[in-house]
Amino acid sequence: MTGAASPCGEGDLSDPWVALEPGADPRERLRMVRIAHQRFTSSGTFAEPVREVIAASWRRSARARVSPDSVSATVEIPDDDLGSYRAEHPLARVMPLLRELTGSFAHDGEHLLAVCDANARLMWVEGHPGARRKAGRMNFVPGARWAESAMGTNAPGTALTEDRPVQVFATEHFTRTVQQWTCAAAPVHDPHTGRLLGAVDITGGNRLAHPHSLAFVQAVARAAESQLALLAPVPERSGIAELTALGRDEALLLVGGKKLRLSRRHSEILVLLATHPEGMTGDELLCGLYEDESVTPVTLRAELARLRRVLGPDVVASRPYRFALPVESDITTVERRLGAGAISAAAASYAGPLLPGSRAPAVVRLRWRIAEGVRASLIARSDPDLLADWAHAPWGADDLAVWQALGAARPTPTVAARIAELESELAAPTGRSDSAPEAPPRVRSWQ
Repeated sequence: MTGAASPCGEGDLSDPWVALEPGADPRERLRMVRIAHQRFTSSGTFAEPVREVIAASWRRSARARVSPDSVSATVEIPDDDLGSYRAEHPLARVMPLLRELTGSFAHDGEHLLAVCDANARLMWVEGHPGARRKAGRMNFVPGARWAESAMGTNAPGTALTEDRPVQVFATEHFTRTVQQWTCAAAPVHDPHTGRLLGAVDITGGNRLAHPHSLAFVQAVARAAESQLALLAPVPERSGIAELTALGRDEALLLVGGKKLRLSRRHSEILVLLATHPEGMTGDELLCGLYEDESVTPVTLRAELARLRRVLGPDVVASRPYRFALPVESDITTVERRLGAGAISAAAASYAGPLLPGSRAPAVVRLRWRIAEGVRASLIARSDPDLLADWAHAPWGADDLAVWQALGAARPTPTVAARIAELESELAAPTGRSDSAPEAPPRVRSWQ
């Protein structure tokens, strides 16, 4: 990326995450950034210096093919799903605190408080009625997705991408319809695991372009994390094991306050037990885990003994083998959301193929079932943002059917070129015979 001027960095602002230092002329900054935005969106170069955090975000927005003329965000969580989604989200527990800390600030300043999940989907948007009506015209409303890949540079989306508090001033927004707003947002993490839960955002007019606004929203986010740390565990989740296996070769198990990283074989065992709550016999596990029919039950028993030493004696029971306590997994979360028709929520929960390096027959079939369930639902839904997320993920880069659906929903020269490239590869003698993921072989019978 080249241009008449390089994006400015920390040398221009003592805090590069703040939009305007005290004493800076907001009108002059507005003018300079507008020129820079016009030049960048027309030629990909910079005519005037902008903050490095904004320049990097503009580049990401351009790579995601966000249009600077987008009118409004897409509502991904419909009203029918919104109540249950909010109730299940960890940040629901700190909403009373957030309202208490920001309520008068938002109302008196004609600002909005917005709280989003880790995928930048707004869950709550509250504050001054006039500001809410105005924001509603660009779908800055509960259920709408404000990720950078959907709406370009904006405080909640950029704060989540950078994983730190950030302020976005007026014309620093990538989408022109948002440039009448200024916002500041800070990410919120689970204080026990460090997992990114979402972000707190204050959105309003140019009066928010002050370092105090960023410091305020950062303090609010820290207060939310402190409150989460003080709260007792949610009653219905105490005594529950949580298994994370999508998009990773080595699963993570959270149990008894400990996070355990498992070996691949132990990951495979726990995935099968998590998806068979009724339990599995030794023969069933043996056939599900090993392609080689010569592997003996002794090998499996030795592996299970090692697994028990890692987990402790009270996690896996035998006769049949099963979890000895309730277990929640990202696998069941995706399948439950698919079953309920919450396609966008299911896609957001899908972090990638299940244990992608595993060759265990039962895991291979389960991997295919989950991926194909999400993929087919996205094609049927025809939402261009959801299709784009899948197509640009590593597992969707060569998926012709998804790219074709994306081309029908959002025809652009880039998408058309990728479709033509994939079709050419499939037509070649050495090309693939089908764009869909290949169905795995059946698991050999243990009966």
